[in-house]
Amino acid sequence: MATTDPHSNEPADSARSGDPAPPADSAPSSGPTPSSDPGPGIEGHAPGSAVHAALLLRWDALLRSARGGAEGPDPAPYGEDLLRRWAEPHRRYHATAHLSAVLDRVEELTAHQEEPAPSATTGDEPAAHQGDPDAVRLAAWFHDAVYRPDRSENEERSARLAERALPEAGVSAARTAEVARLVRLTVTHEAAPDDVNGALLCDADLAVLAGSPEEYAHYAAEVRQEYAFVPDTAFREGRAAVLRQLLSLPHLFCTSYGRAHWEQPARHNLTTELRLLAA
Repeated sequence: MATTDPHSNEPADSARSGDPAPPADSAPSSGPTPSSDPGPGIEGHAPGSAVHAALLLRWDALLRSARGGAEGPDPAPYGEDLLRRWAEPHRRYHATAHLSAVLDRVEELTAHQEEPAPSATTGDEPAAHQGDPDAVRLAAWFHDAVYRPDRSENEERSARLAERALPEAGVSAARTAEVARLVRLTVTHEAAPDDVNGALLCDADLAVLAGSPEEYAHYAAEVRQEYAFVPDTAFREGRAAVLRQLLSLPHLFCTSYGRAHWEQPARHNLTTELRLLAA
């Protein structure tokens, strides 16, 4: 299981010396009054595009399901605000295409996951960390909702955004807490052995590492573009440290499906990138 963020330029034990202390949470709410400025959007994913519309439909169905039959406000403004965030112009890899990919991988993993242990709870919500796909899907939507490559508190601020927006949108306190926990887990991608939800989200987020050589090269190029403010030498050193840390782990993936289908190609891609960085 990964203990660092492979989508970054820094190993787990480093810190950005220029980071200010995390703010209380200055990110605006995803509530019914989102910013009226949608931003320029990512090509093909801008408001009005087919991709944007499809994601909004997925969000609508998810939020209604996550409410467990409870009433709540119109899901659309919440989805619009999240998609506006994911389409911010400074993003390259951490953009709407990544959101779509993580959501798709969550569905792939959910379809192949082993049945969780029977829950002793009643009602619509499973026991903590035990097989709650809606919580995982919500966490996928929020896990990079706040993102700046020159800041290290992105996951924390994304989790705080979920903690504020989801109860307002009609999601229970228990499910909201689980979503926020999962978002924070993406700092390390280190899910405990009995953490079914964490394993799903972490593996879905890391599945990009197992793409084809062409897909992985595109991913690596987008990561470099996001860190364009870092000089080449410093980037190579930092990125290489991340890759070596990942390759030293006994497993990159938490789920049996991820290990069976993604572990080998991911290690091949990481090794290739490391070799190219040293060339």
